[in-house]
Amino acid sequence: MQLELLDRIRSENPVIFNISNYITVQDVANGLNSIGASPIMPSAIEEASEMLQISSGAAINMGSFRSDELPYIEKVGQLANDLNIPLVLDPVAVAMPYRQKVVTNLLDHIHFDFIRGNAGEIAALAGIKWQAKGIDAGDGSADLAEVAKKVAKRYNCTVVLSGPTDYISDGTHDTTVTHGTPLFQIHVGSGDMLSSLIAAFAAVSKDNYFEAARMACLIFATTGEIVANELVDEKPGSFIVALLDKLHLVTTKEIADQITMED
Repeated sequence: MQLELLDRIRSENPVIFNISNYITVQDVANGLNSIGASPIMPSAIEEASEMLQISSGAAINMGSFRSDELPYIEKVGQLANDLNIPLVLDPVAVAMPYRQKVVTNLLDHIHFDFIRGNAGEIAALAGIKWQAKGIDAGDGSADLAEVAKKVAKRYNCTVVLSGPTDYISDGTHDTTVTHGTPLFQIHVGSGDMLSSLIAAFAAVSKDNYFEAARMACLIFATTGEIVANELVDEKPGSFIVALLDKLHLVTTKEIADQITMED
């Protein structure tokens, strides 16, 4: 367990390139900045190459893409592959037919080192029936650990199926993170933040991407849990502000004191 990746982010301050969901872009930028990374959110295809050349990780979020942005998204993905930059895909609402077509095309032409989604999104990529509800996970009966593993094997990547329990698989290794708080589900953007944080942890992981995903999930979930335990009532607005504060201040000792992991 490499909790020291948190300290490495803070000392190295990796630049993380984001194609963001405009609904949550500020949360993502502030989350990265709070934990010690340096976010950039370019949107011009003309500067994609020069921005990626200064980046140590990249995340592509499909939450609010437009059809005319797809050439830009594809170029960013291909450039990240060419530059060997760890690349995260967040396939928001991919169970919807048009989105599934777009995301499948991206996965056919770009190698993503990570895919991070909720149960409905990862099940859709696995071809498993699931009652997804737009951006929400919805309901289903499949074994979520096996769903994550199936997608990891299919796309040769590390999959994070996030929710009340996070399921992480690279097709060979599997683990879960059971920490967190229901306040994550109430705040739109929690998953988007996690996707970009995975890119930050990957940037300093020395290519140990399974461990990068595990530590990103563990530290994010445990930090949220600590914050929620300190709130008097269930206050989603207060939670996100306090979460950003705590991401900036949390120490590896605090995380270690809080955690119980299931391997």
